[in-house]
Amino acid sequence: MEIERSSVFSQPALKQNARLAAGPNVPDDAPLVPRRRPWMPVAAAACVAVLAFALWKLLENPVVDQDVILEYLFKDVTLRGVGVTLFLTTVSMAAGLAGAVVLAMMHLSDNSVLSGIARLYTWLFRGTPILVQLIFWGYLGIFIPELSLSLPGIGTIFSVPTAQVVTPMVAAMLALSLNEAAYSAEIVRSGILSVPRGQVEAARSVGMTRFRTFRRVVMPQAIRVIIPPMGNEVILMLKTTSLVSVIAGADLMTNLQHVYSQTFQVIPLLIVASIWYLFMVSILTIPQSWLERRFGQSLARSQPRRRKSRSSDSKAGKPALSDKRG
Repeated sequence: MEIERSSVFSQPALKQNARLAAGPNVPDDAPLVPRRRPWMPVAAAACVAVLAFALWKLLENPVVDQDVILEYLFKDVTLRGVGVTLFLTTVSMAAGLAGAVVLAMMHLSDNSVLSGIARLYTWLFRGTPILVQLIFWGYLGIFIPELSLSLPGIGTIFSVPTAQVVTPMVAAMLALSLNEAAYSAEIVRSGILSVPRGQVEAARSVGMTRFRTFRRVVMPQAIRVIIPPMGNEVILMLKTTSLVSVIAGADLMTNLQHVYSQTFQVIPLLIVASIWYLFMVSILTIPQSWLERRFGQSLARSQPRRRKSRSSDSKAGKPALSDKRG
């Protein structure tokens, strides 16, 4: 007797498991009574009370000037910072994901040099804090004052100050995208490794090239494993952009820091920043949840169905399991 494994966590399967756990004396058509948890409403009420008390204490605090919060919530300086934050998130994630695919392919390569370079890159950028990387790129002009190209016999072709090329915005995009590539490469690599090796060998045996096998066989299946955790990476990237303020990257946090350094309204403006970050993260959570459900259902449908027939159970001397799900 074996339960259908393709939908272990579906409602019919859970009901069937509950009947099996109840024992053989319980009829199949017996109603399932949910377990009573009287402490759940009490715990929920306690949580609501704690949150309400914390919010009340926050609003009645004289340091929290609600007029300042309302004044700067939709002010131009705040909205410009929100736009830069979204721009940094989009560009850094796109560049980081492109680099992650290249790094993952290098890591899985049979070439020991390429694999070693990918491992070294991942070790370096995952082992150093993102704040250190931001400061490094932001102050690149200190130890490399000029970017120049010289050829023997010709001389200097061009030479420009590093500070004119690596601006705070460029430094922020470089640091965020290079760091993201190191982390996302492991996600992409795990997605590629989730595809059975036999499918790759079968594709190669019918004459498909490595690139075509990757594009037609590997990537369509790996993307189901890659996309859900990538949603968390996007949200993490959005919040990580707040660190750009250490190099004056003109993001939301940078602009509000400039304001409260002049007005000394630190707490109200930090609340403004928190409101905007919560709003943007909440918006990003919607497509993330949809993608998780979509690809989760796809993974569930892809599982093989295994069910023993009633006749085989009867021949083995086992009682047949009723197909009635209730």
